[in-house]
Amino acid sequence: MVAQSPDCSSLAEVLDRILDKGIVVDTWARISLVGIEILTIEARVVVASVDTFLHYAEEITKIEKAAMEEAPKISA
Repeated sequence: MVAQSPDCSSLAEVLDRILDKGIVVDTWARISLVGIEILTIEARVVVASVDTFLHYAEEITKIEKAAMEEAPKISA
C-alpha cells in the first residue's frame, strides 16, 4: 500500500494557487559579440485570475491617483 505525503498537490490545486496568487516571470537578455549587440530579448509574463488582476489594477489606480494629488500644481 502506497501512502501519499501530505505535501503532495494535485495539478488542480497548483493551478488554483497560481491563479489565486498570480505568478510573474520577468526576463531580459542581451547577446553581443565584440561590442555589437546581436540580439535583445525582453519578456514579461503575468499569469493570474481575472479577479486577482482586477484587485491589483484597482490598487494601482488608487496609488496613481494619490501620487497625482501630491504632485505640485503648475499654474499658467
